[in-house]
Amino acid sequence: MAKFGVLAMALLVCTAGVVRAADTWGAFEIRGQTIAPGEKSKFSFSKERTFEGAFLDIPIFVARGAQAGPTLCVTSAIHGDEINSVEIARRAFAGVDAKRLKGTLVVLPVINAAGFRVMQRYMPDRRDLNRSFPGSAQGSVAAIVAGAVFEDVVKRCDRLVDLHTGSNYRTNMAQIRVDVNNPEALALAEHFGAGIIVAGAGLEGTLRREATDAGIPSIIYESGPPYVFIEKEIATGERGVRNVMDFLGMYESESALEPARLLGKSGWVRVPKWQAGIFLPTVKLGDRVEKGAVLGSVTDPLTDARHEIVSDIDGIVVGAALPQV
Repeated sequence: MAKFGVLAMALLVCTAGVVRAADTWGAFEIRGQTIAPGEKSKFSFSKERTFEGAFLDIPIFVARGAQAGPTLCVTSAIHGDEINSVEIARRAFAGVDAKRLKGTLVVLPVINAAGFRVMQRYMPDRRDLNRSFPGSAQGSVAAIVAGAVFEDVVKRCDRLVDLHTGSNYRTNMAQIRVDVNNPEALALAEHFGAGIIVAGAGLEGTLRREATDAGIPSIIYESGPPYVFIEKEIATGERGVRNVMDFLGMYESESALEPARLLGKSGWVRVPKWQAGIFLPTVKLGDRVEKGAVLGSVTDPLTDARHEIVSDIDGIVVGAALPQV
């Protein structure tokens, strides 16, 4: 169970994304492909039909706006078991008319393509891709994929939205994670419209952290569990991406923003190892809890010994383990 303390409720209003200077607005070239203004294209990251080229079998979706504007990158399925993110990315791109678009939308809907096919979190080399950025051409498979994505795609963008869900039999309330010390990234978080914003710079090696450190303001959208598609979370994510595009002046959206609540810190309440057994929660995502509140119980199926798991602070439940052993 997650425990959270509310740090601040104030919102920071920032201006829309900065458009990179250009005398004319022409075609967008990436990975050997040319996308003309007002057009959309889908193609593979690698044209190579080789054994090693299969590791870069990543689809790229690009919409080049008819008018000048910023470049927004949307990434998903860095963890292959977080399949809900793929449908969000697909719908966000499919719903954009390039002739009405100002700027460029670049979508990487399935970065960990091998993991997505078998709903496996990690890369084929058993490494976590989201601990491997900015990557290296001389490293592991995860490092090679991370390096190619970061150098050839992410660094071409002005802003980034990274889509995730809970993993390893955990589920998350719809939330945005962001480095609140970066005003431009915080503005993206507030205008996404998910309601809950969790403060944090992110771990080194994660795409969000490394992109932000490279000067590309970035946020993560987290929502739902792994392995399944959940319509409500997909709709929230698609609407949030569209809200960000509207905020950046790229694409008009009629979606209403949910008032943002900024949570200043987070952490897990864990079951002591000597209280193992069957975990059943007694609270649900979004519940406000007080210090001492019962969050769930763990029962030893052999002895019937039952232990209650309690919160040690006041907070909001924004993440939880699913019922499990």
